[in-house]
Amino acid sequence: MPAAKPALLGTAFIAALADAVLILVFAAIGRDAHQRADVLSGVFSTAWPFLAGAAIAWASARIWRAPFATWPSGVAVWIGTVTGGMLLRAITGQTVVLAFIIVALISLAILLLGYRAVIALVTRARRRNRQL
Repeated sequence: MPAAKPALLGTAFIAALADAVLILVFAAIGRDAHQRADVLSGVFSTAWPFLAGAAIAWASARIWRAPFATWPSGVAVWIGTVTGGMLLRAITGQTVVLAFIIVALISLAILLLGYRAVIALVTRARRRNRQL
């Protein structure tokens, strides 16, 4: 097995883990802002539809090929997370209102695209410094 495949799988695992943690952070912040009880189970009940949406996005867009790329990987994860999350929330009888959709779009864009953008900037800066 070539060395690139295990490295790529490790990178994909780290990116998927980062996405999952940030989705949990999104759910925790939202629950805290609305002063909801049941911290652990509540965060998971809020987060699971978004985690499932992210997993579907990862599989359908094959994010593991370039997991830290802002485009198209990050955008696919972001849109898949929000779309899948809202659809699953609606199907399971959870609240889906326009204000929540807007907050989720903005918050998850900042979280899921933000860290990828920072990685892209750091990578470019390192390449530029090596060329000097």
